[in-house]
Amino acid sequence: MAEGWARRLPPPGDMAAAAVLLVAMTAVRLGAERGTDAPLAAVLALSAVIAAGVALRRRAPLTAYALGSAGLAAEALWVGPGPLTPVANLIGVYSLGLYATPFRALLGAPLVLPGVLAHFAPKDDPSVTQVAVVCVWLLVWGAGRATARRREEMAELLRREAVVAERVRIAREVHDVLGHSVNAMLVQAGAGRLVLDTDPARTRELLMSVERTGRDALTELDHLLGLLRAEDDEDAEPGARTAAGAGAGATAPPGPPNPDPADLARLIRPLADAGMDVRLHIEPETGTLPRAIRLSVHRIVQEALTNALRHGHARSAEVTVRTEPLEPSEPSVRSDRSGRAVLVRIVDGGEGPDPGYRPGRGLRGITERAVAFGGSVSHGPADGGGFALSVELPLP
Repeated sequence: MAEGWARRLPPPGDMAAAAVLLVAMTAVRLGAERGTDAPLAAVLALSAVIAAGVALRRRAPLTAYALGSAGLAAEALWVGPGPLTPVANLIGVYSLGLYATPFRALLGAPLVLPGVLAHFAPKDDPSVTQVAVVCVWLLVWGAGRATARRREEMAELLRREAVVAERVRIAREVHDVLGHSVNAMLVQAGAGRLVLDTDPARTRELLMSVERTGRDALTELDHLLGLLRAEDDEDAEPGARTAAGAGAGATAPPGPPNPDPADLARLIRPLADAGMDVRLHIEPETGTLPRAIRLSVHRIVQEALTNALRHGHARSAEVTVRTEPLEPSEPSVRSDRSGRAVLVRIVDGGEGPDPGYRPGRGLRGITERAVAFGGSVSHGPADGGGFALSVELPLP
């Protein structure tokens, strides 16, 4: 209950501004030249009402401005215009335009007239001056509305950018899933064709492996496409989106339900069935890493083995996943990091890259994953032939 009340209180900055304003207004009124015979209690009460409007300007902009305008009019008519009251009212009218909903902001704009006219009427100012003052107040209100619209447009732009970034990430996941699965199925089907007449039992095993690989791929694709459908629903009904944060931040990245070292063993099974010798060296503690890191490790290994099979025609590969300390001198080490990183290294026994090769989509996708964690990637010909890929992902 106490936390609920705390959330309803105005921000500390607004309460501090209101307190400073109240002290200043009281000091001016209690100065040597008060200029009014009004009771002190009435002076203090009206000053408190006007200051309360400043304190509530974010929590309840329309109510706050109505309160401040009522205090402005009452002070001018019964106590006498104060020099600081118009400043407080200008803050209130700007806050009305900035923080209120469009409907409430329009509803509150007419409140400018009674407060301003009541404040300047006792001074016998010409009507031209009063009209000019009203225009100034409305311009300040308009400035608040314009700032609010810019904020709304920026928030919508950031939301759309987040959606595009998420879709790019899902597209990368789809590429990884399809690339690996289709290549594995092709290798398995090709191996089955070679032994179709001589070893029916082996052919049956390879066909069953093709079926398993296809089912696993369909399961992951269904999950990924489900995320895209959910985003489309949120785009169609913006009110359904909660403040995650772009929160950004908020939902778990798409991928296998529980990526872990055992998942890597499942990942290489179709390749092993097709005759590719893949050796895994995985530290047990990597199974307790954050899910986003484990998913990236899974996808990196998946893409690297797909490239080894597709481009290097490799018949063997060695995969190493371990944690290691980061050197303090490395630029990726920040004060909020744990000082450790996950090292993923894949070395295949294939044909190796051509001289002057350029990274393709797969290697670029791996680099993007590493950069997202502040990590680094290195790749090139392996000692003794083949291709070597090393990825370092700093741990949070």
